[in-house]
Amino acid sequence: MDDDELGDEHRAAEALAGEAGSLLMELRSRSAPGRDRGKEGDRLSNELLMRRISELFPGDRVRSEEADRAADLGDGSGRVWIVDPLDGTREFSEDRRDWAVHVALAVDGAPRVGAVALPALGAVLGTGDPPLPSRPESPPRLVVSRTRPPGFVPFVAGQLGATTVPMGSAGAKIAAVIRGEAEVYVHDGGQYEWDSAAPVAVALAGGFHASRLDGSPLRYSRPDPWLPDLVVCHPDFTDAVLAALRAAGAAGQPDA
Repeated sequence: MDDDELGDEHRAAEALAGEAGSLLMELRSRSAPGRDRGKEGDRLSNELLMRRISELFPGDRVRSEEADRAADLGDGSGRVWIVDPLDGTREFSEDRRDWAVHVALAVDGAPRVGAVALPALGAVLGTGDPPLPSRPESPPRLVVSRTRPPGFVPFVAGQLGATTVPMGSAGAKIAAVIRGEAEVYVHDGGQYEWDSAAPVAVALAGGFHASRLDGSPLRYSRPDPWLPDLVVCHPDFTDAVLAALRAAGAAGQPDA
């Protein structure tokens, strides 16, 4: 299936992510910060996305963080929508800007369609017209989890001569690379497929590098939704980043 054959899916992913983002912004405008806001946001966004995907693509399977986590996907072949209705629930609950909505479609395990809404930034990134890599900054900026950065980050940052930028949700971190606000994102310690499928699809469509830490391809719609690690970076830094990650492993760095 060529990307030209997925035009409806590209447009739908962007529209649905944007629609859910608008719903979440409206909820945030009328609710107090805290866990209750996050729980309500997860619920409302998931209900919207599950209903709309079912209406638009009734024959497709859906894997969502908030519903049917353990969907029976068999060998993962065919079409599977992978949805995170609110990536960064904590950040959304705290009135931060680094949260997102993810809508992706994997075809035979490959992330072919994706949209990442960044509602607090007024942006939607999609595979239909993905942002292309801009001129990278030097030294590079390495975006990492603000609460659980991998133990090897200081070593890799030193190898690259990079500065580190803490940030919230996985979608916001990968979007920062896509938007030219950072050059590298590395993660170890595990995520679920819905944490990265949509932003990885957008990154790949735009010509960015995205892979496992060992450089192997990222595959989705597997029976187990757990994804151990990933790296997304500006293409100019691919070789240097993968070399730094190999060096971290050889040096026995934590989590490498």
